[in-house]
Amino acid sequence: MKRVVITGAGTLNPLGATLCETWASMRAGRCAIGPLTCRDVDRLSVQIGAEIKGFSPQEHFLKAKLSHLDRFSQIALVAARQAMAQSGLAVDAQLALRAGVILGTAGGGNTTVDDNYRAVYQEGKNRVHPFVVPRLMHNAATSHLAMEFGFKGPSFTISTACASSNHAMGQALQLLRAGAADVMLTGGSEAMLCFGGIKAWEGLRVMAQESCRPFSRDRSGMVQGEGGAVFVFETLEHAQARDAEILAEVAGFGMSSDASDIVMPDLDGPVRAIRAALDDAKVAPEAVGYINAHGTGTAANDHIEAQALHAVFGARAARIPVSSTKSMHGHLIGGTSAVELLACLMALRDGVVAPTVNHREPDPDIDLDVVPNTSRAAEVDVAMSNAFAFGGLNAVLVLKRWP
Repeated sequence: MKRVVITGAGTLNPLGATLCETWASMRAGRCAIGPLTCRDVDRLSVQIGAEIKGFSPQEHFLKAKLSHLDRFSQIALVAARQAMAQSGLAVDAQLALRAGVILGTAGGGNTTVDDNYRAVYQEGKNRVHPFVVPRLMHNAATSHLAMEFGFKGPSFTISTACASSNHAMGQALQLLRAGAADVMLTGGSEAMLCFGGIKAWEGLRVMAQESCRPFSRDRSGMVQGEGGAVFVFETLEHAQARDAEILAEVAGFGMSSDASDIVMPDLDGPVRAIRAALDDAKVAPEAVGYINAHGTGTAANDHIEAQALHAVFGARAARIPVSSTKSMHGHLIGGTSAVELLACLMALRDGVVAPTVNHREPDPDIDLDVVPNTSRAAEVDVAMSNAFAFGGLNAVLVLKRWP
């Protein structure tokens, strides 16, 4: 199989509008969770979230283009432009046929859905904009990226709730390994911080009222955010042929299904996904130097994830730096594992492990080094990113430092 590397990365998320801004925020342990500003916030019982501040779509897109773009597609396009610029990739007619796009999203065009339900049911309108369907469909962002960069190879969208981006990146890895493409744009985005999106999550009763405190004894639930990240994945052969700068190697991917419960996590599924990713990467558990945890801040997830890590890594699980960056940028649902992969890149390239902020008190049932509140210098050769979704769908990625 062909080896696969990352040559470009871009993002738009609550911690920053670029890769550098995001890394700076992670190093500083900045928490982007605050009061929500969405319409009808007074009708919400949960009034906190991690919003993207200062983003003006008009600065990035022409007015005619904006009529086609839900916020989740805007986020993906902005991130992809950064990734492509960093990669230095030049797309000619030959490469276009060997380049594709695979993105993850859980909800697709939620803002479009929310706005048009209001128009029809609240305002009594009998007609909606002709581009409602093209805006809200889950594959919209994938299609817009393919059109913007002229990528004519294998392209599709994956929707597996909170594991969507890891599944998307894993599928991109497998296509490149198999020789079905030379270049893939991959990652994911989500924009669910509208009234309807938040109200739906309220119904699950897993939302925190104050802040997100993963692995802390006093944790009280998750906090929603918005945003995403996009990466340029290339075969090593293709990247080296054009003398591209390589950010990291995508070494392994593992996935599994709990086949157990639609919302409650199970121990067996995550354990199998982690082991599968390590086996795929041909990496011994002892080599892993940083783990970006799924770490939602809910009682059930954090406890099960800690058990899963101990099942795979044994006593060493208590000594591996394990952080949840959701404590800073919130849970970006389908886009979250794409942004979390940025923390893995930072650990590999800069030797800085992002912290788990808002941590106030160790949980005696969670024996992990959660890097509480302050980032840490560490030499990391192998990093792992976990994503465990509602529906029991698990996806784990392993990156290696380059060279």
